Amino acid sequence: MALSARNRLAGTVRSLETEGLMAEVVVETDDGQEVTAIITSGSADRLGLEEGAEVNAVVKATEVMVENR
Repeated sequence: MALSARNRLAGTVRSLETEGLMAEVVVETDDGQEVTAIITSGSADRLGLEEGAEVNAVVKATEVMVENR
């Protein structure tokens, strides 16, 4: 499947928690960072997601906010 998003982070599913209609997926990138995504449970099922699966976290956003620490 071709996507226009260019921000792809290769990683491994570290945890997958499904509750009702939604699922929380934590992906550990190859450099040790974690990315968390909230997706539908149906999408998690269709993708066959499970802990240990090799995936790409694809980031596509219309804006990115930066906050002063």
